[in-house]
Amino acid sequence: MGILGDVQNDGLAGIDHNIVTGQLEKLVNWSRSRSSWPATFGLACCAIEMMATGGSHYDLARLGMEVFRASPRQADVMIVAGRVSQKMAPVLRQVYDQMMEPKWVISMGVCASSGGMFNNYAIVQGVDQIVPVDVYAPGCPPGPETLLHAIETLHTQIESGELLRRRQSTGGGAGLVIEQRDGQGGSQLVTLGRGR
Repeated sequence: MGILGDVQNDGLAGIDHNIVTGQLEKLVNWSRSRSSWPATFGLACCAIEMMATGGSHYDLARLGMEVFRASPRQADVMIVAGRVSQKMAPVLRQVYDQMMEPKWVISMGVCASSGGMFNNYAIVQGVDQIVPVDVYAPGCPPGPETLLHAIETLHTQIESGELLRRRQSTGGGAGLVIEQRDGQGGSQLVTLGRGR
């Protein structure tokens, strides 16, 4: 095979790991983390906080995310902001399936993460039943500081290659739960009821 391995069939995965390709993998992960484009999926009040995060005060451009993509084919990060109804669940999955690989998901707010106060038949009790979630941002709604912390956590995990390793081993998202950073009820961890 040589240094390049079977690149034609497997892409970067077909390259044998050595000092040159190790550096190439670091460069690819670094560029992925610095140029992730979000596909917005704003469904409720969390979407207002997501829009505020995209404003000039919080400056998502410094993270390479200033362009929220209207087409899922141009996006690689989905931010699910708000509660997901049973009727909206197939649409959410279709948008996720149309996104390019590798792709990541941030679940923003308690309603997206666990159904929140809407414990009934009409609301999906956790978006992780539909798409694999990589980072959970707690709060009702989480402020821009918490969403920025979720994005920075996602970028760190993308750059280290940890998310792709977890996805290959478990077949799902990383399921990282972050601290709330916007002062709502102190800085506490949110625990989910699915054994995470």
